Amino acid sequence: MSKSQGMSRRRFLGTSLGAAAALTLSPSFLALAQNAAPIMRAIPATGETIPAIGLGSSATFAQVARSEDISAVRAVMDRMHQLGGRVFDTAPSYGASEEVAGQIAQDLGINESLFWATKVNVAGRGGGSADPTAARNQLETSFQRIGKEVIDLIQVHNMGDPDTQLALLRELKEQGRVRYMGITTTFAEQYEHLIRVMNNEPLDFIGIDYAVDNRDVEDRILPLARDRGIAVLVYAPFGRTRLWARVGDRPVPDYAQEFDASTWGQFFLKFVLSHPAVTAATPSTSRPANMEDNIGGMLGRLPDAAMRRRMIETVDALPMV
Repeated sequence: MSKSQGMSRRRFLGTSLGAAAALTLSPSFLALAQNAAPIMRAIPATGETIPAIGLGSSATFAQVARSEDISAVRAVMDRMHQLGGRVFDTAPSYGASEEVAGQIAQDLGINESLFWATKVNVAGRGGGSADPTAARNQLETSFQRIGKEVIDLIQVHNMGDPDTQLALLRELKEQGRVRYMGITTTFAEQYEHLIRVMNNEPLDFIGIDYAVDNRDVEDRILPLARDRGIAVLVYAPFGRTRLWARVGDRPVPDYAQEFDASTWGQFFLKFVLSHPAVTAATPSTSRPANMEDNIGGMLGRLPDAAMRRRMIETVDALPMV
């Protein structure tokens, strides 16, 4: 992706919806797409823009990737690309996801146009020292699986020995083999460590968990990312499955129309994207219909500060699960 790859409404409709004409798209998606350009966000380090909704490959995606029939993950990756998504987040620890997705993307001919984000961690979750040789081997395996000479983003997964593994990523970045580097965690007990690394390392990205009912990162991590010019990928914007269990079969509030959300998925994603520090969210799914719904989360208006408070009140009033 080049720095100039912003996407106008006309280009979105022409290249994305035009290519997807054979797909069965929901009337609500089509209506919104006719009148709204996709939300693009700039990566602070370079100004390059990427679509604000992508695809993660943990959870159900990973489960399907391990199966003999991978047609569902092929379909969801194809749908994401056809509808304007570009960011694909994976990791060696997500079972077969990285390998299967790499092969599918090459088969579909979309490999070069995706913004590939993968990870490295041979130290384990937040502990121990990484074996540099093992980490290098893991990184080289990722290059082979993804099938690109240059990977867009590699992050240290779950705070695994940042000193060793960030040093390896710096080497790859200096060699021109990695465009961006970062670090991730989705564990609250690792937040203090993450903050120390953010303050002391030249990071391009962080990846964190954030949702309308999981807002701890708003206190220090998201403001620090803005101050330091660090892009933010959001994982688990649905609280994995927690938010779906909380809303049950309740209808989406009528006021969601004010920010162009017609489903709970779009409600949750638009809350996340409305935080100014967030660059993109990568919810995982193995269903094309869900991928379409998620892409709808980066179309149209976003809630303002007052609306965000109203959304929080709505969700906080739901039963805990």
